[in-house]
Amino acid sequence: MNILIIDAQGGGIGKQLVSSIKGSIPNSEITAVGTNSTASAAMLKAGADHVATGENAVVVGCRKADLIIGPIGIVITDSLYGEITEKMAVAIGRSNAKRILIPVNQCDNIIAGAQNGNINYLIKCVIEEINNLE
Repeated sequence: MNILIIDAQGGGIGKQLVSSIKGSIPNSEITAVGTNSTASAAMLKAGADHVATGENAVVVGCRKADLIIGPIGIVITDSLYGEITEKMAVAIGRSNAKRILIPVNQCDNIIAGAQNGNINYLIKCVIEEINNLE
């Protein structure tokens, strides 16, 4: 399974995703794309198989992915403090890949019913969802 992880800002969620997925699903192939070099570097350090940065990397990665994972803001133009461009959000939304979106209430996007919960719990939920897909 080709997993695309997309993150912005400091890459903290992406870093935890890469580390957790590699630990739980060792045969996974992870491509990590940061909207900036800091996010990309964090995911590379966590053990992603392939890493790229920027808008075009998101667009290309979405064409090749079986599964896209990231905070819910990756599908909302101008979210994550403006780091998600319209092209990125459209590419993610139009991708044939399944998407697992993490419900974080940040950057003026509030998900009703989602608690400002522990990111470790949310990452555990992501791993469970991936295992349910296989």
